[in-house]
Amino acid sequence: MKDAGSNIDTVRDLAREFRALPGALLPLLHAIQDALGYVPERAVPVIADELNLSRAEVHGVISFYHHFRREPPGRHRVQICRAESCQAVGARVLETEAKALLGIDFHQTTADRCITLEPVYCLGNCACSPAIRIDDEIHGMVDARVLAALLEDLRIQVIEVR
Repeated sequence: MKDAGSNIDTVRDLAREFRALPGALLPLLHAIQDALGYVPERAVPVIADELNLSRAEVHGVISFYHHFRREPPGRHRVQICRAESCQAVGARVLETEAKALLGIDFHQTTADRCITLEPVYCLGNCACSPAIRIDDEIHGMVDARVLAALLEDLRIQVIEVR
């Protein structure tokens, strides 16, 4: 991960690239999160200055949209579908199980920085509900046993990398 100084340089470069766009704030925030994995708190005054907005406006948009992270995410992102089809066949049980196994809530990251848990509102895999996404891979017909095995595999991968 980049150091804080280069993060701000990246934010400033992106802001200058996007500032001529009408409604530049949302596309800029997406670009920052794509580049850094999150929108650092230190980015708010830079964004406000470059787009000629107040810090409150920038902060308001970041805090309104759950998509934007304020902290670096874990090495892996686990998303549990909360759409109707998944909820009808057990997604709430998966939510409870994931939170218990990881010791975190939605929008949080495990202490070892391995996993960030997030809700998602449709993965387009309704025929195989309940569904989860781990990083860029969708898993269907996930039950508590499968979830536990997938989470354990993620932890093993992180240990092997270290």
